[in-house]
Amino acid sequence: MIKSMTGYGAIQTDNDQHSLTVEVKSLNSKSLDLFTKIGHIFSDKEIEIRNYIAQQLERGKISVVVNYIRKTEAEGRVKINRLLVAQYYHDLKETAKLLEADSSDLLRLALAMPDAYEQANPAPASESEWQAVWEGISQATALCDAFRTKEGKVLEEMLKGSIAAIRSQLAAIDAKDPKRMAHIREKIRQQVSELIEKKAFDENRFEQELLFYAEKLDIAEEKVRLKSHLDYFLEVMEEPISNGKKLNFIAQEMGREINTIGSKANDAALQRLVVAMKEELEKIKEQLNNVL
Repeated sequence: MIKSMTGYGAIQTDNDQHSLTVEVKSLNSKSLDLFTKIGHIFSDKEIEIRNYIAQQLERGKISVVVNYIRKTEAEGRVKINRLLVAQYYHDLKETAKLLEADSSDLLRLALAMPDAYEQANPAPASESEWQAVWEGISQATALCDAFRTKEGKVLEEMLKGSIAAIRSQLAAIDAKDPKRMAHIREKIRQQVSELIEKKAFDENRFEQELLFYAEKLDIAEEKVRLKSHLDYFLEVMEEPISNGKKLNFIAQEMGREINTIGSKANDAALQRLVVAMKEELEKIKEQLNNVL
């Protein structure tokens, strides 16, 4: 099963006691990068929330935003910081007197100074309030995870398409390889005939060079290993958990075999197929960046 790291889930509830909105967003990331904004009255629950999100969503750049508004009290009430405003007013009055300036509007200026207003301290969250928020977070997280699963199905089809394309190109290489090897053997035969006619070569050294040359051009092992990697990639995709990191490792091994085939092929037709395989492999790597 494939899951995307991109996800979104949100819930909203409104009743006589409160108004609640919870949003959980997720983007791709190599590790867990979690941001939470849950409000001061729930700050003691932040560790519990973070642990829950890490367990449920595992990895990604994730943000959890909780907006909880009480309707039973004027929690959002703002009050004047009287001591600070009085100090502002006194300083402004003394400055106006020193400069012989107009002092008729000093209170308005004092009220416009920094920190002239302060938020009334809200009461700590009750158990019922925390339960409502916890249920909201759980629901939004489940929606985000369902979104990831849905997006994962799209990624899965794209990855399977690229694997099928590489397999098709590898089959074409299989079909063309005997002709390439026959051409190589004929070329070697002609060169050997010329050398034998000259009767001026080291036979032992010649046999060593011939074996080295044949091994250097043989791609049979690379083809077998690449087929194995393609099969294993599909097997991992069918596992019950999403494992993007393992798929990335397999893709790296596929790339090594494709590159080796390209370096050994020494044939224009095969090189074109190798380029096509590399193009599909790049598509796979790009999509794997977003796989959980």
